[in-house]
Amino acid sequence: MRLRSKPVLCNYYVTYRCNATCSFCDIWEKPSPYVTLDTAEKNIADLKKLGVKVIDFTGGEPLLHRDIDRLLKLAKKHGMITTLTTNALLYPKWAERLKGLVDMLHFSLDSPDKEEHDTLRGVACFDFVMESIQLAKSLGERPDILFTVFDHNIHLIKRMYEEICLPNDLVLILNPSFEYNQVDIGNGLKEKDLSALAYWAKKKNIYINEAFIQLRLDGGNHTADPVCKAASSTLVISPDNTLVLPCYHLGTETFPINNDLYNLYHSAAVKNIIAQEGKLAACEGCTINCYMQPSFAVEINKYWFKALPSTLKYSIEKGTWKQLFK
Repeated sequence: MRLRSKPVLCNYYVTYRCNATCSFCDIWEKPSPYVTLDTAEKNIADLKKLGVKVIDFTGGEPLLHRDIDRLLKLAKKHGMITTLTTNALLYPKWAERLKGLVDMLHFSLDSPDKEEHDTLRGVACFDFVMESIQLAKSLGERPDILFTVFDHNIHLIKRMYEEICLPNDLVLILNPSFEYNQVDIGNGLKEKDLSALAYWAKKKNIYINEAFIQLRLDGGNHTADPVCKAASSTLVISPDNTLVLPCYHLGTETFPINNDLYNLYHSAAVKNIIAQEGKLAACEGCTINCYMQPSFAVEINKYWFKALPSTLKYSIEKGTWKQLFK
């Protein structure tokens, strides 16, 4: 049963540019402009009209955008929940201006060991994460640690939790790695790894959407009976101001927004692509977290029930649930 027909999330790519070169990501390889304030202001107003509740300012590295604070203010003006993930290289520069503007602030950290994390990210950013944690806390912010889980670092969850998250009272978000294009994610997560993630999901200050685990056990999205609702639950806006469908990672179609996102979204061409969400050949076996998470939220099925406890746990911890009812 469908709970919500309107989109709930916008992944707003403010730039594809990045100051890191992570091996498990290919976004940083793309040439890219930056989102302009004029187009963003109109788009965010239309996102509000379309029913979007959460806006993720993403990239690339979103803190490379010189007006990221003004973009966040636009979203807050329209009552949206904001989220931003950063490698923290630029957070010390931005911290004061971002105060109070990001509801879900995530610092990426993939190992409690400096050398290993910096190697994974292709740039020396571990020390910036450590500095940013203390700086954010001093400003009254409540950042999370976003830990991308691979087969080669899953054994480090315990140390990350005990050495970094618990002492700083931070939520540790476990983000299972996923395949797309030709990015390097190692050997993939096996059943024993998924069992380990299910164990950690029960711990205080740890969040993992348990539907992610179930989806992987089930072999991912299946085109014959798709769980993915990427195109109807999520809008993807590119740095050059196009609507990307059915999702960023597949991106088979792009439509120039031309200052009319609301009517574009309701156009026959866009509706035709939405009707194919999760059913395209490339959708078979997909486990991409950033589109599955909102998909689990809009339709009652076994994944909705799997996602519910962890979603409530995080929302209560962060206080974001209150804003969903505004």
